[in-house]
Amino acid sequence: MLRILKLGLISIVFFSLMITLISLFFPSKVRISKAIDINTSKEKLMPFLQDTLQWKKWYPGADSAQLLPTITAVTDSSVVARSTMLNGRNGITGWNLYPSHIPNTLTIQWYMDFKLGWLPWEKFSGLLLEKRYGPLMEKGLENLKQLVEA
Repeated sequence: MLRILKLGLISIVFFSLMITLISLFFPSKVRISKAIDINTSKEKLMPFLQDTLQWKKWYPGADSAQLLPTITAVTDSSVVARSTMLNGRNGITGWNLYPSHIPNTLTIQWYMDFKLGWLPWEKFSGLLLEKRYGPLMEKGLENLKQLVEA
């Protein structure tokens, strides 16, 4: 009985160390990025990005969010915002505007940066971020396109 218990304890320690070692090969920073072409000018598009009250018109979930991110930087072609995640860590979201090869059209890139902890389950959760946030970002960009081009 003691021998089985000892073997079980050694196995748990060994597998825990193996999982931790494997997770060290995963990045601790993850960026999710989506882009879309919008037929508009920077002057018409930027107010929807740099004013968090305007986000409720196109950003999925912003109409029911209790705390919106804080705008930390604005240039003529980018907006950066910081938000606090459920785990207490800060996340960065931002938009970059690029001229498109199509006249009177801008390519808008929306990105989200996540800093993951060193714990194995935090690193492995990074694999699921694209599935969780990717469709919301695509929907938001479509909403923004419809709003601005209308």
